[in-house]
Amino acid sequence: MARRADEQVVPTRVMLPRRVVDGPARQVAKRLMMALAVLATTVLIVWVDRGGYHDAADGKVDLLDAVYYATVTLSTTGYGDITPYSDSARLVNVLLVTPLRVLFLIILVGTTLEVLTERTREDFRLKRWRTNLRDHTVVVGFGTKGRSAIQTLCATGLRKDQIVIVDPASKVIEIANAEGFTGVLGDATRSDVLLRAELQKARQVIIATQRDDTAVLVALTARQLNRGAKIVAAVREEENAPLLRQSGADAVITSASAAGRLLGLSVLSPSAGMVMEDLIQQGSGLDLVERPVIKAEVGKNVRETDDLVVNVLRGHRLLGYDDPAASPLQLTDRLITIVRASNEPPLNHPPQAAPRA
Repeated sequence: MARRADEQVVPTRVMLPRRVVDGPARQVAKRLMMALAVLATTVLIVWVDRGGYHDAADGKVDLLDAVYYATVTLSTTGYGDITPYSDSARLVNVLLVTPLRVLFLIILVGTTLEVLTERTREDFRLKRWRTNLRDHTVVVGFGTKGRSAIQTLCATGLRKDQIVIVDPASKVIEIANAEGFTGVLGDATRSDVLLRAELQKARQVIIATQRDDTAVLVALTARQLNRGAKIVAAVREEENAPLLRQSGADAVITSASAAGRLLGLSVLSPSAGMVMEDLIQQGSGLDLVERPVIKAEVGKNVRETDDLVVNVLRGHRLLGYDDPAASPLQLTDRLITIVRASNEPPLNHPPQAAPRA
């Protein structure tokens, strides 16, 4: 799609979660304080033993001469204008000043190497991340909708390192990094940005942008890059939902209409509204989950299962619990059930699968 010449292009960058280390400014400040401490120690040593030093200018060594000698000695090999001539002064130079000079150089070189190797380490982490990442979830937009979707996925057992967030705001990506997520800074309507998020290897994509037209463009681009990924998108206006489905989204959630229906239900029946809200919030109270049929349930009626079955997913058909075709259950079926939220799976069922996005 053609872009306007005056349209601002957001820089693209992959930002991995940072390890818990001091910031660059704090590290430099700490190294500077160490260098000054070494310098002050050297000045004190020279000043205490100033009688063993000779100044070519006036023969005496005062405090300024001690500072000058310590600075020159630590940073260079010295100019020879101030020299230790007594045995004690030379012994102190060998045993104390020389090690301090080495320590001073290590601090300076260490700071330089830290700056030079930081990029190398970051490139290595990024390369390893790209190599190991597959079947992950790409979340476009880290606003209220995106955060809620991620919370639901994490509540079902999805690891944070299997989630990649794409957002054009650097502050948002920094917040995502602070929470342990990998972020890609850039415009998700551009294919190169989604490729940086390794979308071509993703299993599912969640589109939670602020604008419906942006969601359509993201869905088109994502479907072009990955034909097999599950794409779920949220739109504000219900009239844009068909357009988003045509753009490649497998499921479209109309946020404004869904919120409105929940409000209306809460007015008619506050208790029913509370139950619906409980079902939406994953990990507490009642949960709506999807799981496979186990061998002990094959051939049984839907009502004979231990869980409260709402729907049966058979192939691409979604059958209601009261549909005659839903029973008997088949081994390849998947059940949409309402269960009590628990940290441990039921004893008579395998671990519950994460709900499809």
